[in-house]
Parts: sequence; C-alpha cells; structure tokens
Amino acid sequence: MVSLRTAAPSELARIADLVREGSVVVLTGAGISTESGIPDYRGASGALRRHTPMTYQTFLRDPLGRHRYWARSHLGWRAMSGAHPNRGHSAVAELQRRGLVSGLITQNVDGLHQAAGARDVVELHGGLDRVICLGCSATAARTDVADRMVAANPDFAARAAALPDGDADLPDSELDSFRMIGCPACGEGPLKPDVVFFGESVPKDRVEECFRLVDDARSLLVLGSSLTVYSGYRFAVRAERNGIPVAIINQGRTRGDHLATIKVEAPLGPTLDALTKDLTS
Repeated sequence: MVSLRTAAPSELARIADLVREGSVVVLTGAGISTESGIPDYRGASGALRRHTPMTYQTFLRDPLGRHRYWARSHLGWRAMSGAHPNRGHSAVAELQRRGLVSGLITQNVDGLHQAAGARDVVELHGGLDRVICLGCSATAARTDVADRMVAANPDFAARAAALPDGDADLPDSELDSFRMIGCPACGEGPLKPDVVFFGESVPKDRVEECFRLVDDARSLLVLGSSLTVYSGYRFAVRAERNGIPVAIINQGRTRGDHLATIKVEAPLGPTLDALTKDLTS
C-alpha cells in the first residue's frame, strides 16, 4: 500500500542533518515527477507496470517498431511538454540555491528540474527536448520536430496516455494514419529522441561525471527512484563504498535499501516541502 504520510519528524530530522552539512549529491528518478502528472514505470512493488518501454535494439532494427514509437511519442510529447514542475522539483532547486546541493543527477528525461530553476543538471538518460538523426548526427529541438509532425499529420488526433519516457499507450489500429517525417538537416534519418533507451549504454563521459560528483560529495540523497536499473543504482553503490551516507526517500522498496543510512517511504512533494522548512528553522 502506498504511503500518504509525510516523513516522521525523527526521519526528517536525520535527513535534514545530512543536508545541512552541504555537498549533497541528489539522484532523482521518475517518482519525483508523478505529482506533475507523469507516471512512473514501476509501482511501489518495484515491478514494471503494463507498458513495456522501447528498447534500443528494437528502435534500430525494426522500422515498424520505430514507426509505432514515433506515433505514440508524438502524442506523449504533448502531455510531457505541458507538464509543470511540482513541489519536489522546486524544493531540490531551492536546496541548490542555498548551496547545500553540490550535484544533481536525474534519471528523468522530462526537463522539469531545469524548469524549476535547477542548474547544471546531469541528465543521465538524456532529454526529450532534443532529437538526433542517426544518419547524419544532426540535432534539432523537439519543439521544431513536433511542429513538423503536426503539419504532416493534421488529422492524427488519437488519444493516448503519456508515459515516463514521453512514449504513450496507443492502439495499433491508430498507427496506419501516422506519417513520419525525415531529418530536418539531411532529409532522411532515422530520427531518435536524444535519450538513452532500455538496452542502450549511458555515454561513458556522462557516467564519469556522475562518479566525480559522488566522489566529492558528503552524502547522496536518492529521491523517487527504485534504483532497479543499474545506471542509477551504481551511484548508490559508489557512495556506500566511499563511506558516505545514502539517504533514500521513495514510495516502496528499492534495490538500494540495504545501502541506505536512512530510508523514508513517503510522497516526495510534502516531504521535501517539510525538509526545506526544517532547514530554515
């Protein structure tokens, strides 16, 4: 059962003590964006929900799968681009402004940390606001690509629910009417959102940057991530090996619970609200 409470005062005090020391690296997952209307991949149990994410291998090798992805993503982008930062994003940005957060790593591709005013965000899995051509390597703003897709598909008005990667649930029966566009630069493609799909490796330099942040930190604060995927879990492992505290706030168990100095199961918005107020009292 999902917890609806904020953190207990004793739990909040322990996390506040860690954050008050500064040099905190924050690692966020999909759970921080659920209050913005973007669902996470996994429920409190840590198991995948009904939707199976697009894999890198399918995207590269299966033209029909790629077409299906873009039809759904075209619709999912509408909801994703209209999402607004919530209290959790604002709290993280405020802690950074106060000089307490020395690094911010997000597994999310929604850009909501930046929209809340956070700086120097390391987007571990990239960002949906950019598109790259796998043919000529040119990049383009997603807004421009989306406008061209609207022009190419004036009657494509299927309704779909957005998913965490900007994809969407869409019946196959709706796919035939969707027309894909070519690369704005070379006219061909294929185009791919500048995000790391399942089965694709995070760029090595990005991983090394995150390790440097963790190595220089006094603590790691994990917010809204089950840490099920290794790309994020490895930073909790690194922090524990470095002997620095790992604090986790998440609804439901995580893969890193055994690494945590403190684990709090509570919704992020009200909990982070309370944390920022506690740090000013």
